[in-house]
Amino acid sequence: MHDTFDAYVAAALFPPKGSGPVFALGDGTVRFPGGEALPAHEGVVLSAALHPSGEGVVTGGDDGRVVWSRPGSGTEIAKVRGWIDALDASAESGLIAFSAGREAHVRDVKDEGFARVFAHERTVAALAFDPRGRRIATASYGGVFLWYARIAEQKPQALRWAGSHIAAAWSPDGRFLVSAMQENALHGWRLADAKDMRMGGYPAKPKSIAFLAKGALMATSGANGAVVWPFAGANGPMGKEASEIGAEESALVTLVAADTQGFRILAGLDDGRVWTADLQGRGVTWLKAQKGAPITALTLAPDGRCAAFGCEDGEAGVLEIAA
Repeated sequence: MHDTFDAYVAAALFPPKGSGPVFALGDGTVRFPGGEALPAHEGVVLSAALHPSGEGVVTGGDDGRVVWSRPGSGTEIAKVRGWIDALDASAESGLIAFSAGREAHVRDVKDEGFARVFAHERTVAALAFDPRGRRIATASYGGVFLWYARIAEQKPQALRWAGSHIAAAWSPDGRFLVSAMQENALHGWRLADAKDMRMGGYPAKPKSIAFLAKGALMATSGANGAVVWPFAGANGPMGKEASEIGAEESALVTLVAADTQGFRILAGLDDGRVWTADLQGRGVTWLKAQKGAPITALTLAPDGRCAAFGCEDGEAGVLEIAA
């Protein structure tokens, strides 16, 4: 499968109850397998996630709307003032979280009347549910804040570190939280005791984070190759060095994706190429060797047999992965 859309590709996702990848585009449309285009937003799609039901996707736009799109149908979940900068959803809890300005919002797909709003001192740049979908990590200036998703009145646990935090990811076992920063670095915390760890040395901003190998490893973008950190053991990456896989001197990795249970990682580059590597195998295999516009969307199918990608210029497609 290969397409060229009229807008950049903001996200590529494989709904479990679908027949292929869904692409969310910069023109506000959501594209389904077979060519159906659903006009989800009046402006740009800024964020996207799989719907908790496994059917279709949830998107946030610069029109302040959160929309559930599935073939033949679009449903508005919420409309607020401002842009929907970040969005996440949890199949485990059935909750959807999104941010607009200094607020993080929560909705329940099974209860239309449920709504929570968590106020912050600064803009919420990113958010992420924990593995059970009960807590939300919100990344902002000065640190990351942990909220219980269903509790209305609360004071969050503050994981403070100076600087602007622009992405957040939980380890699959919920023991560690990692944020990407506006500077060329990550910062992490062991949640049992809030012990923090610096993870620097990047030549660019490591905006993309993916855990693999049941949480024993974590891959990131932000370098000429995929940077892989060890997370096994009680101390995670503390006192350990990262390794770099598939380094290309002429390009930077912009996005990573991974098999959470296995050892396969994917990397999308700023020159339009995509590679994969099995960390228990032999080196890198190019899935898309032709250069082009930067990769802006990348995801691995649930069965691991293919990947979907999207580019800044609208190029998108499915890449087969050899067994």
